[in-house]
Amino acid sequence: MGDSRFSHQWCYLLFLVCLLLLIRAEGGGIPITIVETAKAKGAVCLDGSPPAYHLQRGSGSGINNWLVHMEGGGWCDDITSCLERKNTYKGSSSKMEKTMGFSGILGSKQAANPDFYNWNRIKIKYCDGSSFTGDVEAVDPKTQLYFRGERVWQAVIDDLLAKGMKNAQNAILSGCSAGGLAAILHCDKFKSLLPATARVKCVSDAGYFIHGKDVAGGFEIENFFGGIVGLHGSVKSLPPSCTSKNKPELCFFPQYVTQTMQTPLFVINSGYDFWQLKNIMAPSAADPKGAWKSCKLDLTKCSADQLKTVQDYRLQFLSALNTGAGSNPSNGYFIDSCYAHCQSGSATVWLADKSPVVANTKIGKAVGDWFYDRANFRKIDCPYPCNPTCVKLDSDS
Repeated sequence: MGDSRFSHQWCYLLFLVCLLLLIRAEGGGIPITIVETAKAKGAVCLDGSPPAYHLQRGSGSGINNWLVHMEGGGWCDDITSCLERKNTYKGSSSKMEKTMGFSGILGSKQAANPDFYNWNRIKIKYCDGSSFTGDVEAVDPKTQLYFRGERVWQAVIDDLLAKGMKNAQNAILSGCSAGGLAAILHCDKFKSLLPATARVKCVSDAGYFIHGKDVAGGFEIENFFGGIVGLHGSVKSLPPSCTSKNKPELCFFPQYVTQTMQTPLFVINSGYDFWQLKNIMAPSAADPKGAWKSCKLDLTKCSADQLKTVQDYRLQFLSALNTGAGSNPSNGYFIDSCYAHCQSGSATVWLADKSPVVANTKIGKAVGDWFYDRANFRKIDCPYPCNPTCVKLDSDS
């Protein structure tokens, strides 16, 4: 009986050890860091809780290299939508998972992420709903909502600088979706905080939201972004090189911000980004009868006329890329024709055997070559449905 109990305990212990080794091998189990000192600066999430991030330390040749990735998760443009986020992981660090795994651009396996696997890799948690741009001092006692995204970003960056990023030799500010937009909006500021000798660049994944015309002939997205900028007091946090020339809400659109950006940027985006097709091309406000409901969720269900509109939207996107990020020869881009949104966070899409390919190159190699100046990559895929390497990938905006 005693031997049997010992045997079971030994087997259970062996199981736990194997599980821990598996988690470590997959880059999982990375603990959350709560920046408690941020509260004194008023740098807090929507609910007033302190900001947070996950950090996996670098090693070997990557010990002084830093990759700071900002989480996506949409925005809130009015009190109602911000209250809906407030008591979720998108508005409170108390509701966030205590550990998480890293993959794709943040992955720790050399074979799957050869250029960045041993860097210090960070994911900043997104809890402000403004792409880290808000800065309103006053707090309405009725709602108890804090609009402090810009302060959150600065507090986390200050914490990372103190943990060694101030000595960075190479650094990337990246993000997906709302975080990908944040990477563009904070790119020059990020570079200014690091050593002048450091190689600093930015990567925006699915963050190149365009000032696009919708199916009703209007620009509903401009109204939406205007609501965010106004509610969160984002104006003073947006790049002054843009706001000095444009209405503040236009400086939430990368095509205008990137015209005056100084720091090199790499854009990963689909020409058929599914968030943009659903929310910029055919938002509900522009399609009250729901004629686009099936098409924007599945391009194979589009009519011939609808598909022409989708292809025209891609042309709008490419024009916005050309006049913005594309106007700087130091910038790179990987624009595929996959119905996708956020492609850098998944090992399956980043640099795996069956990852999407444009010009015979996978995303992970294109970004690595560009960052290290081995080769610039500025490639645009052929129109949908031409690319058989596209991978189905679901992701939050």
